[in-house]
Parts: sequence; C-alpha cells; structure tokens
Amino acid sequence: MELKKVKVSIPDGCNIIIGQSHFIKTVEDLYEIIVTTVPQAKFGIAFSEASGPCLIRKEGNDEELIEVCVKNLLEISAGHTFCILLKNAYPINILNAIKNCQEVCRIFCATANPLEVIVVSTEQGNGIVAVVDGFSPKAVETENDKITRKEFLRKIGYKL
Repeated sequence: MELKKVKVSIPDGCNIIIGQSHFIKTVEDLYEIIVTTVPQAKFGIAFSEASGPCLIRKEGNDEELIEVCVKNLLEISAGHTFCILLKNAYPINILNAIKNCQEVCRIFCATANPLEVIVVSTEQGNGIVAVVDGFSPKAVETENDKITRKEFLRKIGYKL
C-alpha cells in the first residue's frame, strides 16, 4: 500500500467539489442538478467508473472546465470519484441537491482554496483517503475580523 499527494487544478474564479458516487448515471444526474439549480453557472463534471470499461465520463457546459475535471480525475485515478468545477456559482448553491442525489455517497470537499487529495494505492486500485483544503489556521478571529466577515457575507448577498 502506498500513499501519494495529488495537487488538484482549480482554474481562477472557480470552485471545486470532489465526491464519491456509485453509478454510471452520476455524471448525467449531477449535470441536471447544476443546470436546474443555478442556470447561469458554467461548469464541468467528470466521473470515474470503477467497473466495466472503467471510463472517465464527462459532461458540462464549459469545455475548459470539463477538461480540467478529467485531468484531475486522471491524476487521482480513483474509481467512483467525481469532480465538479463551477464558475458563476458557489458550492453552497448546489451542495444540498448533490447530497440528495441517490447515487452520491459522500462529498470530500467543496472549495476554491488550493487543494491536495491524499490517495492510497493498492493492488486493486486507488481510493481517496483525505483532502487538504487550503491552509492551517494562523490566529483566532478578533472583533475586527468578525466585522469584516459579516460585511463580506452581506457584500456577496448571503446575508441581509
């Protein structure tokens, strides 16, 4: 057994969601969830099969984002894994719908931060063990930091 770190590509202005699912129709169901929840979103989706031909299935409405999703899954090389890249939308807009998708087993992360995926390799194949999302904490929030946080949430329209 071997552990390796995979640095995931996230284009500027995008968010990424990495998860695990179990069925060939995942890529189509995720497409329908995104397009019906956030119609203005630009996105790419890729899904790695874990049986049969073991193909990386791909969909989306932005060719560059689709190809980056495929590249990320080729690097991770774990079956039943999906990658979504979003532009003009945030994961918060679609996460509950994705979690409610019948074949989705788990979400590993949803972020715009630098991302590393820790992968275990065995004789059978690869699997995701963990993710490293962003950086370690540097301090505890001050009163000024709290004011800045609240102003930011209102600026982007998530609070009144």
